[in-house]
Amino acid sequence: MRACLDACVLYPTILRELLLAAAEAQLFSPLWSPRILEEWSRAVQANHPEQATLIGAEIALVRARFPEALVESAAQENAAFDLPDANDVHVLQCAIAGGADCLVTLNLKDFPPRVAARFDVRVLHPDLFMLELLANHPGQIATITHAVHQKSKDMGGLDLELRKLLKKARLPRFAKAMADVPLN
Repeated sequence: MRACLDACVLYPTILRELLLAAAEAQLFSPLWSPRILEEWSRAVQANHPEQATLIGAEIALVRARFPEALVESAAQENAAFDLPDANDVHVLQCAIAGGADCLVTLNLKDFPPRVAARFDVRVLHPDLFMLELLANHPGQIATITHAVHQKSKDMGGLDLELRKLLKKARLPRFAKAMADVPLN
């Protein structure tokens, strides 16, 4: 499965770590464009200006880990997309140009299903995307999730129980489902 990752799912650290770890485990193939990566960088810099240098390095590392993820999307007629916000057209263009099965975003309202469906792209909230990965790969996703949880503790970040950490990452249904999955 190929999934275009919107910038809004790359910026929150826990969500990004979960998605990229699942991609690294080859549970799906991530896709993004230079502009999506630029939006991720701008979001970090706007909220954490002290991390301006770090975000550039992190994006370089992500690009090196997933060189096949970069999609140089061809510009298409924007009118054909009819999205509520013309500034989001590039994300759908990336999904289409990359042959994505789905577009993972927190901004569902910006990508009406009727528009995306014309291009055979499903628009999924990361909560639903992670639930689907969990249903298809329970052991691997449980291992990944617990590793990300441990990493957040080790890095001196949020020392929250797993369910609270996932809820804070805007994954409430995934958090609930993970409570029923044993760690192998």
